[in-house]
Amino acid sequence: MGSDVIPIAKPYLTEEEAQSASDAVLSGWVTQGPRVQEFEEKFARHVGSKYAIAVSSCTTALHLCMLIARIQPEDEVICPSMSFIATANSILYAGGIPVLSEVHPDTLNIDIDHVKRLISNRTKAILIVHQMGMPADIDAFRTLCVDHDLTLIEDAACAVGSEYKGKKIGSHSDLVCFSFHPRKVITTGDGGMITTSREDLSKKLKLLRQHGMSVSDSTRHASKKVMIEEYIDIGYNYRMTDIQASVGITQMKKLDWIISERRKIARKYNDALKNIDCVKIPEEKEGYLSNYQSYSLYLKKNAPISRNDLMQKMLDDGIATRRGIMTIHREPAYREMYPSLSLPVTEDLSDRSILLPLYVPMEEDDIDAVIGSISRQLRG
Repeated sequence: MGSDVIPIAKPYLTEEEAQSASDAVLSGWVTQGPRVQEFEEKFARHVGSKYAIAVSSCTTALHLCMLIARIQPEDEVICPSMSFIATANSILYAGGIPVLSEVHPDTLNIDIDHVKRLISNRTKAILIVHQMGMPADIDAFRTLCVDHDLTLIEDAACAVGSEYKGKKIGSHSDLVCFSFHPRKVITTGDGGMITTSREDLSKKLKLLRQHGMSVSDSTRHASKKVMIEEYIDIGYNYRMTDIQASVGITQMKKLDWIISERRKIARKYNDALKNIDCVKIPEEKEGYLSNYQSYSLYLKKNAPISRNDLMQKMLDDGIATRRGIMTIHREPAYREMYPSLSLPVTEDLSDRSILLPLYVPMEEDDIDAVIGSISRQLRG
């Protein structure tokens, strides 16, 4: 491999996708139009929900769901600290207070036992995250939310195509948010999607994503009669463009194959690393199917090298890695909000985890190079 660096993701645009995007521009549907609707319908069918609402990012999707959940200033929303910072940011956008929870050491997903201790009379919602594509225990959290009259929101930014108890993520709850950022399993350059099986929520979300406008652009332009739109709510410019949607439609055709390939790579990592006693590989319980958006390897305390030193040694070998998932409460933007918060499980997992390269297509030689580099450093 020489000095070449193996990237952690490899998004690409095929000629077909490029042509589809070009067609969208030429047809005049640069903003929201028929391609967005087609993408929404295909995505909803794929995950098994009745409705899908395309938006500009997963962050904007989460913000809209906070508004749907009627999060008001000083309302509390419980979420894991181990997540991308947008998870907590979306709560603040609505004026709410993020209450940061521990994660379980085996799954890296939000710990329900800790969440139960955090529920107060100000709690209005629980925001679970399917960490790196590994599903959280949706049924357990849904029961908890019903018992306490709370709204359940799923941050499925990394979980496109993942499955929980035989059904795809996106079909279990009323509000599920996905990302199409370039690092995700499929991408539209950037963009997001909300899935729901409630018509009332779908209508409200579509209203809010487009300035609160009573008539969509596509409906107005297609009408044989003059239509004058009204702005009936305080909305946002959170739309996905037809250019992005046209790419998403083509990406959807590859989704099952991409996930199959990602899982093959993860199995090769598992097989090669499971017998190294100083590391812990990802755990996939029965009924949980991960898309392996990322592959997180945990270094135990008996490892002969620190996490950061391992990352540097691998970079010296031409292999790019990433740190473990961030801890929101230790990021500069949040430190003053949580000056004394201690989440030892979360902090340990973040500090001792390394994300290995995993992308499609990934050549066998590159997989072997990653495994070889780790083995040299950890086995001596």
